[in-house]
Amino acid sequence: MANLKYSLFIFLGACSYGILASIVKLGLQAGHSVPELTGSQYLIGLLLLLLSFPFIKRTKITFKQAAALLLTGASLSLTGILYGMSLDRNPASIAVVLLFQFTWIGILFEALYERKMPGKAKIISSIMLIIGTVFASNLINSGSYTIQADGLIYGLLSAVTFAVFIFASGKAGKGIPTIQRSIFITFGGLLLVAAVSGPVIISGGIQLGGLWKFGLLMALFGAIFPIVFFAIGSPHLDSGLATIVGSAELPAAVAAAMLILGERISEAQTFGIVLILIGISIPQFSFKKSAKNRYST
Repeated sequence: MANLKYSLFIFLGACSYGILASIVKLGLQAGHSVPELTGSQYLIGLLLLLLSFPFIKRTKITFKQAAALLLTGASLSLTGILYGMSLDRNPASIAVVLLFQFTWIGILFEALYERKMPGKAKIISSIMLIIGTVFASNLINSGSYTIQADGLIYGLLSAVTFAVFIFASGKAGKGIPTIQRSIFITFGGLLLVAAVSGPVIISGGIQLGGLWKFGLLMALFGAIFPIVFFAIGSPHLDSGLATIVGSAELPAAVAAAMLILGERISEAQTFGIVLILIGISIPQFSFKKSAKNRYST
C-alpha cells in the first residue's frame, strides 16, 4: 500500500511536468522567449519555496548533500533546455519519442547501480511504454518530415538528463525534509538556467507585463509540484519503478494540449495513452503481488 502511495506522488509530479509544455506554448504565442519563460519558472519557483522556509522543519545539511541536490536540479533544467533544442530542430513527434527513451535509460541506471538485471515486469513495462510513446506522440500519422542529426543528439541527451533527475531524486539528500530538499533542487535548476541564459533570466523573471502569469504557472507545474512530489516519492521507490511511473508525463501532456490548447487527440494517440497507463500499472501489480506473497509466508 505504501508503494502505491509513493507511486502516486511520482505520478502527480510527472503529470504536473506534462502540463508544462502547453503553458510554454501559450507563453511563446504571447511573444515571450524561451529564456524569459524558463528564467521566470525557476526564479518564481524558488521565491515561492523560500516564502515557506521560516515555517518548515529544517535540518543541518552537509556540503556533499547540498552539491548532490543542486546537481539534481541542474539535471531537470538541463532536460528542458535540451528538449527545447530538440524541438527547435525536429518535429515534436520525434522529439517526444527521443525524450521518452528515459524509461529504459532509467531502468538501465538502476540495473548498473544495483548490479542486477531488471525484473520481467519492468522489462515488459518499458517495452509497452516505448510502443505507447510512438502512438501517443502521433509519430505514426506525422507524415513526411526532415530530421536534423544534432536534434536527434539533443533529444537523446534530454532523455539521459531526465533519467538522471529521476534517479538522483531518490538518492540525493535522503533524510532532509521535503521542502528543504526542494529549495536546493530548484536553486540548482536556477543556477543552470542562469549559466546558459545569462542576465535575461533576471530581467525576464521580474517583468510584470504579462510574463509573470506564465512564470507563475510554470513555477507551479514545472518546478514546485514535480520537484516536491518527486522529493516525496522517489526516496521510497527504486529508481526503475520511479522512472516507469514518471512516464505519466506524456499522457498528461497530450490531455493538457487537448484541454488547454484545443488540440485534437487521434485514435492512435488514445491507444498510445492507454498502453502507457497499462505499462505504468504492470510493476505496481507485480510489487503488490510479491508483497502479498511475502506476508503470507
